[in-house]
Amino acid sequence: MKRLIIASNNAHKVKEIKDMLKDFHFEVLSLHDAGIDIEVEEDRDTFMGNAYKKASEIYETLGEEERANTLVLSDDSGLAVDHLDGAPGVYSARYAGVAHDDGRNNEKLLQELQGVPEEKRGAQFVTAMVLLGKDLDLRVLGEAKGRILTELTGTGGFGYDPLFYSSDLGKSFGVATSEEKNSVSHRGNALQNLIKELRKIEDRHRL
Repeated sequence: MKRLIIASNNAHKVKEIKDMLKDFHFEVLSLHDAGIDIEVEEDRDTFMGNAYKKASEIYETLGEEERANTLVLSDDSGLAVDHLDGAPGVYSARYAGVAHDDGRNNEKLLQELQGVPEEKRGAQFVTAMVLLGKDLDLRVLGEAKGRILTELTGTGGFGYDPLFYSSDLGKSFGVATSEEKNSVSHRGNALQNLIKELRKIEDRHRL
C-alpha cells in the first residue's frame, strides 16, 4: 500500500482528505505521523507555486526507497478579489502585515473596497493542490465563488468567512454551518478535481 503524506498537521484537514480518498489504497499520514518536521517558506507569487514548493521540499526529504512508495499532497489557499486584481491572494493570511490577524485583515479588505458597488465586489476562495510521487505530478485548482460584503456577517468560520457571501449557499460563510461550507468549499472542490485525475490514471493502468 502506498503512503500518502499530507503536508499538514491540521487534524481537521487530514481527516477531510482521508475521508475523501477512502476509495483509494493509500495509507494517509500527517507530517507528524510520518516523522517529518519541516517548515517550508511559502514565498512564491501564486497558490500553485507555494503548493508545489511545499510538496517538492517534503518529497526531497525522503530516502530513495521511501520515494518509490510515497506520495506527498500539499495545498495553498487564499482569497482573490476581482476588483483588487486578485489580492490579497498569497498574502491572504498576512494582508494587514501581521500573520493570521483576522480582524485587521478584514478591516483592511473593507477599506480597500470602500465605495465599490456590489456588482464589482466579486471574489473567490482558491485552493491549489499538488500531488507528487515517483513519475507523478498532479496539479489541480478548486474555487468557491462569491462576493465581498460591506460588513461582517456572522461569527462562524475563520479568516475572511464573515465577509464572503457564497454564491452557492446564498449566505455568508460566517453564518453557514461547517457542513454547508464544506459542501461548497474550495479545498473540497480541489480534492474532487484531484480524485477525477487519480481515477483517470487508474483507468489507464487497467488498459
